[in-house]
Amino acid sequence: MAALASIATLIGAGAGLIAQARQAQAQAAMQRAQAEQQREAERARQEQLAAQQQAEARARAAMLARTVATTRARLAASGLSPDDGSGAALTAGLAAEAAAARADDDRIFRARLAAGRASLLNPDASFTGFLRAGQAFGTALRSLLD
Repeated sequence: MAALASIATLIGAGAGLIAQARQAQAQAAMQRAQAEQQREAERARQEQLAAQQQAEARARAAMLARTVATTRARLAASGLSPDDGSGAALTAGLAAEAAAARADDDRIFRARLAAGRASLLNPDASFTGFLRAGQAFGTALRSLLD
């Protein structure tokens, strides 16, 4: 009778191990699917940010071109050469301000991209199921030896 109890304990432990292994596999599959969904969402967010950045850069470039053209036309209408002296300094200043604004926007863009990245330290828990199965097997083995 005692031998039957030991065999029953061993069979129960084996069934528990199989159930835990299957549960760990299902959990790992679910985590992979969730991780893939998160990667897709992050990729879409980054594409959206990049498209927004490009649209803003085009708008800034167009505005700079219009401003420089308007300034050059006004300088020329007043009898000054837009390519010499104060006219050149004015258009160079506009270009420098536009470059500084572009650098600020690029820095903000990189920060926004970095803020959405997932940490590499997110818990995976894929090894937890195997640890639990090993503990259950150890407990069953110890009960057989007693």
